[in-house]
Amino acid sequence: MIRIGTIGAKVLYLLFLWLISAAAGAWLSDRKGYGERTGLTLGLLLSVVGLLVVLLLPGRPGSKWRVDGRLPRRRRAL
Repeated sequence: MIRIGTIGAKVLYLLFLWLISAAAGAWLSDRKGYGERTGLTLGLLLSVVGLLVVLLLPGRPGSKWRVDGRLPRRRRAL
């Protein structure tokens, strides 16, 4: 017998995974110079696979990805 509470928890984890992959895809594609919509669309439609696709996209010349590197530097607190 399948308990409904167990299914609900699994679905909630999958929902979180879906939303996090969409947000991370939007952030990465914006840093790579493609705009947020590209990564958000790929993340929402393809979930984790879309995030991997965004990771494989090359950074455009002059993008934050190419200028600042893979991760932005943290600013020092005054």
